[in-house]
Amino acid sequence: MIVADDWKDYELIDAKDGEKLERWGKYILRRPDPQVIWPTQNSSNLWSNPHGHYFRSKSGGGNWEFKIKLPERWTISYDKLSFYIEPTNFKHTGLFPEQAVNWKWIIDKIQNASRKISVLNLFAYTGGATVAAAYAGAEVCHVDASKGMVTWAKENINLSGLSDRKVRYITDDVVKFVQREYRRGNKYDAIIMDPPSYGRGPKGELWKIEESLYMIIEECAKILSDKPLFMLVNSYTTGFSPIIIQNILNVLLGNKIGGKVTCGEVGLPITAPGLLLPCGIYGRWEA
Repeated sequence: MIVADDWKDYELIDAKDGEKLERWGKYILRRPDPQVIWPTQNSSNLWSNPHGHYFRSKSGGGNWEFKIKLPERWTISYDKLSFYIEPTNFKHTGLFPEQAVNWKWIIDKIQNASRKISVLNLFAYTGGATVAAAYAGAEVCHVDASKGMVTWAKENINLSGLSDRKVRYITDDVVKFVQREYRRGNKYDAIIMDPPSYGRGPKGELWKIEESLYMIIEECAKILSDKPLFMLVNSYTTGFSPIIIQNILNVLLGNKIGGKVTCGEVGLPITAPGLLLPCGIYGRWEA
C-alpha cells in the first residue's frame, strides 16, 4: 500500500463502524465509508459534534446535516496545489486525498522526463491529477462526461495559479473521445484514468468496469506516443484486485513494449487509532 501521509490541510482523524471523521482545512466532516467495518475503543470526542454529518437514507442517497453554517465551498492545499472543497449531495467533497501519493509520482515522472510531456486525463473528475500534471509542466487534456466536474477542474487549475498552462477541457464520453483521438492521429506521452464502476456518458452511453476496463486500456495503448512515459489506472470498485490492473497493463504494454508494471492499494493514515484506511487500488506502467 502507498499511503498519502504528508497532508497538512487534510486529516483522517478517526474511523469506526462504517464512518470516517475528517478535517478538511478547519472544518470537521463525518461521512460513511463501507471499508470501515471495525469499532474503535478510544475514539475521538469530535464524533459527537462535527461541523457536517452525512446521513445515508435507507431508500438510497442521503443528506448532510450541518451544525454550523459552512461556506458553500472552501480551499485546501497540498504543497503548492490548491483545490475547492464542497460537500455534495452524494457525500463526496470533490477531492480524494489519498490520491496525493499519485500526484507526487506524476509530478516526479514529468519533471524528470527532461522533455515536453503531453498528458491525457480520463474520467478526470475535478482534476486533482490534471492540476498535478499541469504544475509539473505538462500539456494536459482533461476529459470527463460531467460538465459540472469539468468546470470544477478548471476552477482548481485557476485556484492553483496555473491558468497560463496549456490545458484542454473536454466534456465527452471517454471511450468515444479516445477512439476519435486515434482516428485523428493524436498521441499522448502519458495517460491517467480513474474509471467508475458504473456510469453513463453525456448521451447515455453505458459504462460497466468489468466489461469495459480492458477495452479502454487497449484503446488508450493505441494513442500512446512513440516515446511513452507512463500510464496510471486507478479504481475504487469494491472487490477489484490490483492484480487485475497489473495483468491488463502487462498484456497490453509490458509484454509488448517493455517497461515496468507495478500495482497496489492507496490509503490514508488514521490519526486516532494509528491504523490505515484502504481507499482504492492503482496500477502503473512506466517506461
